[in-house]
Amino acid sequence: MIDMLRIDIISAVPDLLHSPLNHSIVGRARQDKRVDIIIHDLREYSEDKHRKIDDYPYGGGAGMVLTPQPIFSCIEHLKNERKYDEIIFTAPDGVRFEQKHANQLSIKQNIIFLCGHYKGVDQRVRDELITREFSIGDYVLTGGELPALVMTDAIVRLIPGVIGDAESALSDSFQSGLLEGPVYTRPSDFRDRSVPKILRSGDHKKIEQWRLDQSIKQTKGRRPDLYKKFKKNN
Repeated sequence: MIDMLRIDIISAVPDLLHSPLNHSIVGRARQDKRVDIIIHDLREYSEDKHRKIDDYPYGGGAGMVLTPQPIFSCIEHLKNERKYDEIIFTAPDGVRFEQKHANQLSIKQNIIFLCGHYKGVDQRVRDELITREFSIGDYVLTGGELPALVMTDAIVRLIPGVIGDAESALSDSFQSGLLEGPVYTRPSDFRDRSVPKILRSGDHKKIEQWRLDQSIKQTKGRRPDLYKKFKKNN
C-alpha cells in the first residue's frame, strides 16, 4: 500500500495558510487521510532571541532578506525524519507552474514548499537546499504563501479519490494542452438561451467531437500561445 502524500509548508506567516487548507476539496482530502499537510512556522527554528528570521541585504538596497539559519534548521530537521522527493521554493523568477508539474508532483511521497517572503531568501538556501523553483505568474506578491496554496490545491485534487469523478480532473483545462470549452447544465432553456442541441442528442461520439472543436476554438481565441503549441504537437 502506497503511503499518502505528505506536504510540508514552511512559512514566515503561517496564519495565512490555515483557513484555505481546512476547507473545500483540500480540507476534505485531509480529513479523509488522502493527504497530510503540515505547516511550519519559520520563527520556531530561529536561534535569535527575538525569533528574528530576516536581515538587511549585503551591498545595501531596499527590503529585507530571509536569513539562512532558520531555513536550514527547519529543512534539516524534516530531512532527518524522512526522505523528500522535492524541496520547492516559491519565487517570482522560478519556472512557470503548469498542469504538467501538478501531475508530476501528485504522485510523489513527500514534498516541502518553502514560501519566499520580504525581498527574497539568502542565495545559499537556493543553492544548497532547493530542488525546484516555481512561479505562478509574471507578477510579484507579498510572499510565497499564496503560490504555495495554489500549487497545493492543484496537486491535491489529482490524488486518486480526492475528486469523486476522476474523469473530471482528467478533462480539466490544460490537461490536453487546451482550454476547456463551454459547459451547460439544467434547465435546457433559460432566459431565451438554449443548451446546444448536440449536447442533448445522446450521440456521444458527436458530443466528444463538438467539445474538442469548442476547446480548440476557445484556446485559439484566448490563449494563442497554447494553441500554437497544441498545433505543433498534433
